[in-house]
Amino acid sequence: MTSSSAEDSAPGPWGSDAVAETIRALGYRYIALVPGSSFRGLHDSLVNHLGNADPEMIVCLHEEHAVSIADGFSRVAQEPMAVALHSNVGLMHATMTIFNAWCDRRPMLIIGATGPVDAAKRRPWIDWIHTSKDQGALVRHYVKWDDQPTSARAAVESVLRADQIARTAPAGPVYVCLESEMQETRAQGPVLVPDVSRFRPPEPAEASAASLQRCLALLREAHAPLLLFGRLSRDAGDWDRRVALAEALGATVLTTVHNASCFPTEHPLHPVAPVGERPVPAETDLLRRADLILSFDWHDLGGFLSARLGSAQSQAPAPQPVVHVSLDATLANGWSMDHQALPAADLRLAVDPDRFVAQLLDAVRADRRVASAPLVPAGDHWAKAAPLGPEPGAPFDAEQVAFALSAFARERAVTFARLSFGWPRSACRFRSPLDFLGKDGGGAVGTGPGHTIGAAIALRDSGRLTVGVIGDGDYLMGVNALWTAARMRLPLLFVIVNNRSYFNDEVHQERMAVQRGRPVANRWIGQRLDDPPPDLVGLARAQGFEGEGPVSSVADLQAALRRGAAVVAAGGRYVIDAHVLPGYSER
Repeated sequence: MTSSSAEDSAPGPWGSDAVAETIRALGYRYIALVPGSSFRGLHDSLVNHLGNADPEMIVCLHEEHAVSIADGFSRVAQEPMAVALHSNVGLMHATMTIFNAWCDRRPMLIIGATGPVDAAKRRPWIDWIHTSKDQGALVRHYVKWDDQPTSARAAVESVLRADQIARTAPAGPVYVCLESEMQETRAQGPVLVPDVSRFRPPEPAEASAASLQRCLALLREAHAPLLLFGRLSRDAGDWDRRVALAEALGATVLTTVHNASCFPTEHPLHPVAPVGERPVPAETDLLRRADLILSFDWHDLGGFLSARLGSAQSQAPAPQPVVHVSLDATLANGWSMDHQALPAADLRLAVDPDRFVAQLLDAVRADRRVASAPLVPAGDHWAKAAPLGPEPGAPFDAEQVAFALSAFARERAVTFARLSFGWPRSACRFRSPLDFLGKDGGGAVGTGPGHTIGAAIALRDSGRLTVGVIGDGDYLMGVNALWTAARMRLPLLFVIVNNRSYFNDEVHQERMAVQRGRPVANRWIGQRLDDPPPDLVGLARAQGFEGEGPVSSVADLQAALRRGAAVVAAGGRYVIDAHVLPGYSER
């Protein structure tokens, strides 16, 4: 839209048309939604003004799934998806997954809506209960920014600003609430959607020359540096530069199962399996022998060092120098404790970690005085001892499922969108930045199906097989997200690690019983999902999937995986229900 004068009095566009055009101009490919009357104006604009393309609607059965799908999409695409939520009730449905996206640091443009601000224009009853004075207050503590514009021109600027903030590192969700009257009224005079290239987010922050030299000075003094690679990008070039930096330094590397794959786990400089929930002696040994720790946006650096070294970081910090490269502290707001423990650091760099890897790599290559040796010789690499496949004759449990899937993934390009709780660290054989997309940062439940579907959207036509490995509880809470995958004809595979229980809570109840001297045998009460057993495959078939189960042996699982992969290769969708013995791996 162009304008010769902002003062023109001729009727302008519908308010929602201006918003829809702005979303398109910013490059949004999809908008996930459950339809609702509060944004009926925007819905009409997306369909009849834009033709349901750029963005294309992704219709969902629950607002939580709309947000989870957008979360999963951004994990691969590294760009935000738009989401539309219906008034206060739709927003309340979605709050858990918005919090999860916040903890994941995933960019997302969430468009909400409210009834008429002018009470005289509200329909009896329904418009009153769907109108809020400050709707953004419901999520303000776990979005980067929110706004409620009341004119078309203000809405254009609001969406531009929201997109810029969402994409600026550290990324996160933003919320723009559109007043219904604004959507459904013509603006007075033209409304300009400007050249959006002038409103793009800034380039990633990089370190100053002085900070770079301080880091080099620490590296010159170090003989056994340890690189902690945490929340980093899916870009193949960034992946290659991390490998090149580790090799140029001769530095040992650790990664974590909390975050997406960011370094080849079978590389000789990655001497132990990715870090899991609990400390293991090999990790503690590496930390104690390291004479310099470089953290690249490591998840919970302070808590990690404390757990492995046995002291609180704020009271008795790690003895060796620590370089902490992260922008994450800029999001701490005091409501949520997702900022984790406060880490001690000798050099704290508020810069983009991947940009700093590139800077440091160039500097190390130009500085011949930096040299070190890995903490563990290549001959001691964990991959030589850890199983490459399931152990013959072992009980069919979550560990056996993991090793079978790990071996399956070695024969084809697989993206694990999610891995089930208790997945053994030694089954994490990641060779590319798309092999694993990380956990749910907020510890939510029911997000696994949505994350897998979002990843499958981004990976469509990539030649990669999208696999979601999730527990039965996670699956049951999010199962109706599968309808969206069937409607979009998305090829993907789900493997349900089904112990027929909220088993993590059985473990907690056992701890309580032991602590209080009460019967451990009662830990299952209020936890089991087995009377009657939910038909997990039946729930999938009802929504357009194929599948099989229960599968209760490694041989049967391997055969099911081959059948499922064939269905997915032909463009279909498959669910495998793997009945496992309860328990979690310690490996």
